[in-house]
Amino acid sequence: MRAHEAGALHGDIGSREPAWLRTPVDVNALATQLWPRTVTRAADGALAVGGLGVREIAAEFGTPVYVLDEDDLRSRCRDFRAAFPDADVYYAGKAFLCRAVVRMIAEEGLFLDVCTGGELATALSAGMPAERIGFHGNNKSVAELTRALDAGVGRIVLDSFTEIDRLTALARERGVRPGVLIRVTVGVEAHTHEFIATAHEDQKFGFSLAGGAAAAAAFKVIDEGVLDLRGLHSHIGSQIFDASGFEVSARRVLALQAQIRDARGVELPELDLGGGFGIAYTTQDDPATPQELAKRLRKIVDGECAAERLAVPRLSIEPGRAVVGPAVFTLYEVGTVKDVDGIRTYVSVDGGMSDNIRTALYDASYSATLASRASAAEPLLARVVGKHCESGDIVVKDEFLPADVQAGDLVAVPGTGAYCRSMASNYNHVPRPAVVAVRAGRARLIVRRETEEDLLALDVG
Repeated sequence: MRAHEAGALHGDIGSREPAWLRTPVDVNALATQLWPRTVTRAADGALAVGGLGVREIAAEFGTPVYVLDEDDLRSRCRDFRAAFPDADVYYAGKAFLCRAVVRMIAEEGLFLDVCTGGELATALSAGMPAERIGFHGNNKSVAELTRALDAGVGRIVLDSFTEIDRLTALARERGVRPGVLIRVTVGVEAHTHEFIATAHEDQKFGFSLAGGAAAAAAFKVIDEGVLDLRGLHSHIGSQIFDASGFEVSARRVLALQAQIRDARGVELPELDLGGGFGIAYTTQDDPATPQELAKRLRKIVDGECAAERLAVPRLSIEPGRAVVGPAVFTLYEVGTVKDVDGIRTYVSVDGGMSDNIRTALYDASYSATLASRASAAEPLLARVVGKHCESGDIVVKDEFLPADVQAGDLVAVPGTGAYCRSMASNYNHVPRPAVVAVRAGRARLIVRRETEEDLLALDVG
């Protein structure tokens, strides 16, 4: 029984005791589906990753620190490539991007999706071939589009009529014909948090299918003849476990593709169904494997193409969280343990919402474990919180830790590879943590820890 169920209690633990709370809990056990694939417990109970103990990592690099299992990340890249051999797999860089990760995913044969000029700069500086980069974004500036054209990015996903006009003018000036996709808002609301659902009508992304804007955008690009319209794109949300949303999305997008064929005689060769594939944050989560996803998506696309009498387009997908999320855990040091009148025990660590905003922002659930030693103590239902001046500074809402957890212990939180470092902040002027990649018993720094000097460097007043 993990944090997801415990979270349902909120602050009411002292007033009632549900049956699951009386169930024995082994605080030293690891739910392997939550952790990078090389994580183990040593004889003394300390965690190790890639053959290297977490105590050694903490001693060399400090805490909090994001620990990336390089073999795990690479194996997940290979899993997606093997599952989708006749498709293009774009790693969604917004999940987490740095030059080392760009090189890893490039070496494993993935493409890369970026959505800002900064992400594009990171990709190019790491040597990612420009033709393997896709450029997303709902408000790409002239400068960003210019850089993308000059670099020769493989495709640009169009998101507004303004952007069509903007890119058309820039391409005409340069005498180039960039490949583009039309982002279609298909009206599918995946089973996800309101703020990360991206395909219902009332949101900022894409061209409305129901209102006719998507068809009008495609006709405009085709009729002007400057941009090379290669296909349609949809993205229905994040942390999705149910494939039914993809089925509805594919049906509607391929119906539009048939409409374009019938109206303009153009059969588009590509289809991008986006990403958003879920991962396990707690033992209550049961994500599909890449092989299962591939089987479902291919069946959906093949069936809809047959129904519309369309040639099957080349498929693209955009996993980000599913590649990097499970490959990383965050290592913290405990600072204080506070029992509040028998209502709740707070375990405070040396990070918090500045290195993982998702719990506060999305009410996300995470798990945690004592990482630096084994314990024979009874399990204690605790809340892992950060050091920031906010009552909502929660890392793990409810989790069983040993009752003897104390200052100086290391606590590890799995599943933090996606949207934790990439959404990190300097709230309360806390420097952002380092990122360390571990492989074959060796650790290397891939993103250094910020310092107070870094924070002051931009302060010119």
